[in-house]
Amino acid sequence: MSELTGTAGPHVFVDSLDELVVADDDLHHLRKSLRLRPGDALTASDGQGSWVACLLGTDSALTAVGERVYQPMRPTPATVAFSLVKGSKPELAIQKLTELGVDQIVVLDAERSVVRWDDAKLAANLERWGRITREASMQSHRVRLPRIEALVPAGEWLMRPDVHAAQFGGRAIAADVHSIAIGPEGGWSPAEAAANETRTVTLGSTVLRTETAAIAAATLLCAVPR
Repeated sequence: MSELTGTAGPHVFVDSLDELVVADDDLHHLRKSLRLRPGDALTASDGQGSWVACLLGTDSALTAVGERVYQPMRPTPATVAFSLVKGSKPELAIQKLTELGVDQIVVLDAERSVVRWDDAKLAANLERWGRITREASMQSHRVRLPRIEALVPAGEWLMRPDVHAAQFGGRAIAADVHSIAIGPEGGWSPAEAAANETRTVTLGSTVLRTETAAIAAATLLCAVPR
């Protein structure tokens, strides 16, 4: 079995499956929050597709009790791009996209985005988003950490031939759709819309906030058999 399920106890990430050393913060979470004791079962992953069943030790080291397993990547990554929004909404979207199994998350700089960040704020948020995806990946028992890109100009992203824009009147999401872009709450600018007039998909019949639309897109995208 190559796919990891949640039946083998909690899940953690380690720097190397050859050493199986748990970071201090993760060890504290396992022992204090999840109440694990030495000898309890869990799984460990390197974040790059490999994982192994383990037992918790008396220190920060784990003991492997099974064969190392490699989970192949999707042939084409499942990607959701959403326009930058204010407050903690990007964090919520990134957390949920990670839990749902998206391979790549792109935060777009759209012409009608209200929020504008300088390089320092972007760097700080990228660091925080990295922690969020790691924690969400542990919670959801992922073996690959999603890739994050930010801030990509929306017009450039929409020109990519593999990207489908979420729009009313678009077609249903099918197996040939791998990348969905979500506009800001003010909608795409005329130039951005013109960059992707024919490749559109629908998320339903209601008007969604940007972060809600991103979560809906991830749910539909990852639920389609491929």
